[in-house]
Amino acid sequence: MKSATFPSLRVDPELRQAAESVLRDHESLSSFLEDAIRSSIERRRNQQAFLERGLAARTEARNTGEYYSAGVVHQELDALLAVAESRGDYKK
Repeated sequence: MKSATFPSLRVDPELRQAAESVLRDHESLSSFLEDAIRSSIERRRNQQAFLERGLAARTEARNTGEYYSAGVVHQELDALLAVAESRGDYKK
C-alpha cells in the first residue's frame, strides 16, 4: 500500500518548540505527530462508542422502565474496585 501525507501544518513557533522539547531519544517530530494523530483518532472513536453505549442504555431504560439509583451504581462500582484491589489489578 502506498503511503500518504497530511497537509502541511502551520503552527506558532512556541508550539513547535514545545513539541520538540518532549521528543524521546531517536524520535522524530514526524513520528511524534503521527502518534498524536493515531492517539486522537482512538480517543475520538472511544468517545463515540461511549456515547453510543450511553444512548443505547438510555433507550433500553426508557423501553423497560428499569432504572438504577446512583447509590446502587456506586455500591456495585465499589465492589468491583475492591475485587480489583484484592487481586492487585488496581492500586490507589
